[in-house]
Amino acid sequence: MRNLTPSWLRVPFLFFLIFGLVEYFVDSGDEPAFIAQPLIALFLLLILLVLIGIEAISKSIKNVLYQSLDEAAKARYDAKASEPSKTVIWVETTYKKLLGAKAIEEEHEIILDHNYDGIKELDNDLPPWWLYAFYASIIFAAIYLVKYEILDGDNQFAELENEYAQAKIDIEEYKKTAKDLVDFNTVELLTETSDLNSGKKIFESNCVACHKADGGGGIGPNLTDERWILGGGIKNVFKTVSEGGRDGKGMIAWKQSLKPAEIAQVASYVLQFQGTTPAEPKAAEGDVWEEETAE
Repeated sequence: MRNLTPSWLRVPFLFFLIFGLVEYFVDSGDEPAFIAQPLIALFLLLILLVLIGIEAISKSIKNVLYQSLDEAAKARYDAKASEPSKTVIWVETTYKKLLGAKAIEEEHEIILDHNYDGIKELDNDLPPWWLYAFYASIIFAAIYLVKYEILDGDNQFAELENEYAQAKIDIEEYKKTAKDLVDFNTVELLTETSDLNSGKKIFESNCVACHKADGGGGIGPNLTDERWILGGGIKNVFKTVSEGGRDGKGMIAWKQSLKPAEIAQVASYVLQFQGTTPAEPKAAEGDVWEEETAE
């Protein structure tokens, strides 16, 4: 059985096929998988070595089998190997059909009567591929005319505006599930136990020194009363934790060390102190804050 493709073409084809499948199925973010995960690079290198090894072994076996043949069998094998493959024959036949030209032996049938200084002209037909492309362009032009000039279809500018509008919708939908993209305008009060427990851990690690574990306040203000220095509610508390307190005497901006999702968690936990009774409450500061209601 003769191979239809040489090894120098077969090995790269198989390797890059496997490479493409690995890149498709392995989630490596924006970087190629073989860069993001060194084990993938080693795996691909091993695959390449295995393919080269298989080709080398295959050629060695064929060579051994060839040498074991007698002279008559070698002659038959060489004659068979020198014949063009079915693939090559198909390509050549298809090319000649697409070219649509007469063979040299038949050109006398299409020579025109006139000549110039011994130069004669052939009356060849247009190549079929050219005619098909020409007919296809006519059909495309007719469809284009009907869609955009008669039916008033969207032009490129309208299509671009539609894509922009859809992209904005997709971004907003993505923000709803991507917690770390939350900001002052999109944050919502978290009520899930897992979020509140995470907020509690963050509070106990970073906030108790100033606000005490029960929110009664120390260096920082009391978090249990109804008065707020920079406004209450999830949006204001989120912004205060993220951007920091008053200039010169407020707390630091925690956005440098906490992710937006973590700020939303700790802000939601802080609001759980509202209405509780701390052991040593600090005097109330700021103004009474009430949630604005839409009319």
